[in-house]
Amino acid sequence: QLAQKYDPQKEAELRTWIESVTGQQIGPDFQKGLKDGVILCELMNKLQPNSVRKINRSAQNWHQLENLSNFIKAMASYGMNPVDLFEANDLFESGNLTQVQVSLLALAGMAKTKGLQSGVDIGVKYSEKQQRNFDEAKMKAGQCVIGLQMGTNKCASQSGMTAYGTRRHLYDPKNQILPPMDHSTISLQMGTNKCASQVGMTAPGTRRHIYDSKTGTEKCDNSSLSLQMGSNLGANQSGQVFGLGRQIYDPKYC
Repeated sequence: QLAQKYDPQKEAELRTWIESVTGQQIGPDFQKGLKDGVILCELMNKLQPNSVRKINRSAQNWHQLENLSNFIKAMASYGMNPVDLFEANDLFESGNLTQVQVSLLALAGMAKTKGLQSGVDIGVKYSEKQQRNFDEAKMKAGQCVIGLQMGTNKCASQSGMTAYGTRRHLYDPKNQILPPMDHSTISLQMGTNKCASQVGMTAPGTRRHIYDSKTGTEKCDNSSLSLQMGSNLGANQSGQVFGLGRQIYDPKYC
């Protein structure tokens, strides 16, 4: 998967850029041409003089690995982000050439940011820091401003508000709405007691009936308990047959 992310077009651009900066030829094989680290160290000395003080030109493996390690350290001191660096074995053993390509592209972008002029336009220029300095008066003025993330008090006012705990009314004298007829009226927001009355109610605990004497409804039996209170007079199973149809009348009552 890493090999699939390797971009041959970017390799050609990097080849042209490195050769134009160092003045040396990499050769037909990009990885083998940079494997010993000599050209890369020369590249860093062009970008930042004396960043690599010793370049080993021996064919010994440990000399070549030392060149690559010195090149990586020089990139870090040049200002490269640690996440953009590669390891020596990524190039020496072709372990991760994609990461090597990413690192060299980031190096080209850093060189462009620092003002390197080359005939090849490669790499993305890093964003520059924009620092703003305000005088003391400007800083104090900003302390009085409430951030919009905290809300705003521009439209907030307690004008016309009554004290907490006082009675609320359903009229507004400013709009010439007439006040209620009396001060004993309960607001509709609080409910109403105009239709509430205890006339004709019996004392709590007295017997309740299922007839109304005002409408002339007659009761069937004075000894009957209210069905709302339950009844235990007919609580037996005499004459009952399970499974038969249930009747909805009682012959004892009218």
